[in-house]
Amino acid sequence: MQGLARSGVLIISHRHRFIFFAQPRTGTHAIRAALQPHLGEGDWQQQALRGSERLPVAALARIGHGHISLRQAQACLPEEISGGYFKFALARNPYDRLVSACCFLNRRNPSFAGSEASFMKQALGSDSFRRRALIRPQTDLLMDEAGAMGMDFVGRYEQLQASFDEACQSIGLPPTRLAHLNASQHAHYPSYYDAELLDMATAFYRRDLHWLGYPEVAHPEAWPCA
Repeated sequence: MQGLARSGVLIISHRHRFIFFAQPRTGTHAIRAALQPHLGEGDWQQQALRGSERLPVAALARIGHGHISLRQAQACLPEEISGGYFKFALARNPYDRLVSACCFLNRRNPSFAGSEASFMKQALGSDSFRRRALIRPQTDLLMDEAGAMGMDFVGRYEQLQASFDEACQSIGLPPTRLAHLNASQHAHYPSYYDAELLDMATAFYRRDLHWLGYPEVAHPEAWPCA
């Protein structure tokens, strides 16, 4: 399996009073590019992809990447920011996101093609793999210490532009056309699942499926129409 720097970006804008939480494989690079022109000199970012920026908060800076959870932010930021700023993120169908993440991780691995399901089943059996930022349940990033959804808005990757437009309206920014960035190359995600992999993914992402409103699929032949 090929390695990958965890390069999402947490953005805290004091100018517009929002926090954008970067959920891996949900279009975060495109959103960062669209938000960038609206950020002021005093706004904060943390990312490790281009130029490596860190937040001026030591405990969060030590995390070293931008996939910071709400719980981590709330533990380190003043209530005025963590509680008072508009908090938003994007979510993606967990079955689709798993395929996207695994294909991206293996984009330079020639042995991955043709053995995707076997790789994903073996990988999901590994604790260290399940803890990776690209793989862990999305609700780990979005929920507060009480186990409740802590975002003011969670958009959908499947309606990325419309979701971003809604977030912009909430934070007082003009709508901006998103670019298509950092995409992984793969076929339609249901084609990668057999019954065993589907059972494993459903069990691992059951909380995501419930809280984020995506349908739980019981059998590979029962995928809802895309």
